[in-house]
Amino acid sequence: MFDHLKCFRRTLLAWMGIGFWASTCAPVLQAQTVWPQKTVRILVGFPGGSTPDTAARILAESLSRLWGHPVVVEVKTGAAGNLAADGVAKANDDHTLGVVINGNLTTARLLNPKLTYDPTKDLLPISLLATAPLMLVSPADLPDAGAWVGAVRQASDKFSYGSVGVGSVGHLGLEVIKAAIGSLGAVHVPYNGNPAIIQAMLGGQIQMALMPPGLAMPHVKSGKLQAVGLAGPRSPLAPEVPSLAELGVRMSPLEVWVALVAPSGLSKAAQERLSADLPNLFKDSDLRQRMLAGGWDPVGSGSAALAIRVRDETRMFGDIIAARGIKLE
Repeated sequence: MFDHLKCFRRTLLAWMGIGFWASTCAPVLQAQTVWPQKTVRILVGFPGGSTPDTAARILAESLSRLWGHPVVVEVKTGAAGNLAADGVAKANDDHTLGVVINGNLTTARLLNPKLTYDPTKDLLPISLLATAPLMLVSPADLPDAGAWVGAVRQASDKFSYGSVGVGSVGHLGLEVIKAAIGSLGAVHVPYNGNPAIIQAMLGGQIQMALMPPGLAMPHVKSGKLQAVGLAGPRSPLAPEVPSLAELGVRMSPLEVWVALVAPSGLSKAAQERLSADLPNLFKDSDLRQRMLAGGWDPVGSGSAALAIRVRDETRMFGDIIAARGIKLE
């Protein structure tokens, strides 16, 4: 209160022609509108070394250099990233952000009406950070891409596919593919992580899965698995792999992605700073190369583009959830 009164007196004197006081008042006004004013936290709901954590740390390092304030990543695992998203939704310090995945903004509430936060009301979309196409992968001893669709149709429910859990993008995405192909009866088997899915495919327990190229390509290049196709357009993350559309499977693109979100009450100053800085930050070649090396295709879109993606993906997966009667167990 004292600073505000002092500033008012100085401004009044400046209007009366005493310029010295005007010059000393400017820093006081500026200091009140600058953001950030202290360390910024980025909550991420997946373990250190995971792909969302990698994207968050690349972003944090770049923002810290740009702002001259520390930007730190805090891991808060649990409930498929929803625990961290809830932490962001309930933050009120104006310096807490979050890096979340598709499901936290799209399917979490569809699958769990008792979710402790409402993605549409409690979280503010800031930017789509990066994407990775979902790659349809099978054991190498199955027919290749040209004959794959016919082989799995013939096998029907004798074949199985793996995902990291009910309602995950790998689960819902393969249900989208099944609907696009038709007469595909592969049965869902949930696993505790992508490494377990890969081992199950190598051991012949399951015959297919959707996963990011960064996880699958080492096994594809070794000849143990085959990349059937990308559930979206061709990608620099796996330039040699065709899209499923090229194989005649027509469907909406399927990707895993990470986004930057904030509490709905984030200050206007913070929103304006993020809106101004993020698009330019993602033009930096070093950041883009580090994202690609971490298994991500960098995007850095604005909040409007992220909101549209959330809306469209929620609708697509919502239709599949309803049609298949998918529920969390």
